[in-house]
Amino acid sequence: MKTLTRQGPMTPLLALRRRLPASRMLGLCLLVGLMLFGWGVPLLGGADPYAQDLMHTLDAPGALHPLGTDHLGRSLLARTAEAVRLSLGLAFLSVASAVTIGLVLGVAAGWRQGWSDRLLGALADCVLALPGLLLVLMLAAIAPGSFWTLYLGISLVLWVEVFRLVRSVTQGLMASPQVQASRLLGFGRVYLFRRHLWPALRPQVMTLAAFGAATAILAVSSLGFVSIGLRPPTAELGLMMTELFPYYQEAPWALAQPVLALFLMVLGFILLAGEEPK
Repeated sequence: MKTLTRQGPMTPLLALRRRLPASRMLGLCLLVGLMLFGWGVPLLGGADPYAQDLMHTLDAPGALHPLGTDHLGRSLLARTAEAVRLSLGLAFLSVASAVTIGLVLGVAAGWRQGWSDRLLGALADCVLALPGLLLVLMLAAIAPGSFWTLYLGISLVLWVEVFRLVRSVTQGLMASPQVQASRLLGFGRVYLFRRHLWPALRPQVMTLAAFGAATAILAVSSLGFVSIGLRPPTAELGLMMTELFPYYQEAPWALAQPVLALFLMVLGFILLAGEEPK
């Protein structure tokens, strides 16, 4: 049955707008816009982000290059889109892995408790005792400039927070009257998780996931900015800032592009992780 408004049937977009507060809707719009930019530019036949043209270095935005060129004559439109695509892809992949691992292990520890809880808790404490940035740097030293090394390091850092949250919430819910009643009635684990655990875990896990994605993007950009992360000629926001910084007086618009893209991505995820509507 369709939901009706005074003007007629409610569209999916209007229904989503009514469910989300303004700040989260703005964050969602920012992220959707960045995804359309990152994945849409190559589909529209954009320039090669790695093709150099030394006759057109630091060109201002124009008809040939809508966002101008960098110090090697490479299209900033293509490179910024490539960098946004890389950052968002790494963030989504890392967060998906961390949330999956943290959710499964957290529910297992909180549900069974006993030795499994103590063992998994000790494992999380061992990872937490090592600073996250140091862990990523150690893995980056093993395979410098590797995308998968950064993905592994960020995922290992992010899963601990999800695990600790899920374990704590699960332990409380398993002792609640409603869960005890469902268990006495013979309902299985899948039903208990779907009916009792996931509705309580979902808003908090989604909030952690949004903050984790922002953390992942900042971590990759920070490592690239200090030339420890991905290597040239990869189009990555932190690396682009490092390359364009010496030319900030000649072409400030060039340096502003990766800075603005990074700002909008982080802002979008932070807004998306706002307060859950009541």
